Amino acid sequence: MSAEERRESVIRAATTEFARGGYYGTSTEAIAKRVGVSQPYLFRLFPGKKAIFLAAAERCAEDTIRMFAEASEGLEGEEALHAMGDAYRKVVSEQPERLMMQMQMYVAVAAAEQQGDHEFGETVRAGWTRLWDSVHLSLGADVDETTSFMAYGMLINCLVAMGFPPEHRVWAGMNSSERTEERS
Repeated sequence: MSAEERRESVIRAATTEFARGGYYGTSTEAIAKRVGVSQPYLFRLFPGKKAIFLAAAERCAEDTIRMFAEASEGLEGEEALHAMGDAYRKVVSEQPERLMMQMQMYVAVAAAEQQGDHEFGETVRAGWTRLWDSVHLSLGADVDETTSFMAYGMLINCLVAMGFPPEHRVWAGMNSSERTEERS
């Protein structure tokens, strides 16, 4: 395996480990073990734990941007909104580590900024801004639609993270077709 392939393995493993334990609760030893490399080798690929976390955070944002772009390709307005929403709900239910990584990113930023470390926030906010911009363009640069879409997304994050089953009443009105009918 090349160094670049091993680096990709580290990012995937780190995403899983950080999703479960957060930045402060995850050891580089656990990441190295998951990849099947030694810690010294891990640090030849990345300068430290923070760099590994930030690489995983950037990958998380880029994967979400790519998912939205693929879901909305060739679509506009409401069709794009529904396609992106449906794709997101599917991903966070089928790949919970992606959702948990997002949630851990937000917590890590808040904790780091309280300690005066702004690098986490700068990196995570840059990824989130790229995500916002891609959704904004897919929705025809309508700021209200973008805000609403992102707000629903954060609500979905919270409901899934708390383990509410899809049939629970708190999901009422979250179906994209139901929202369209309510607006009509």
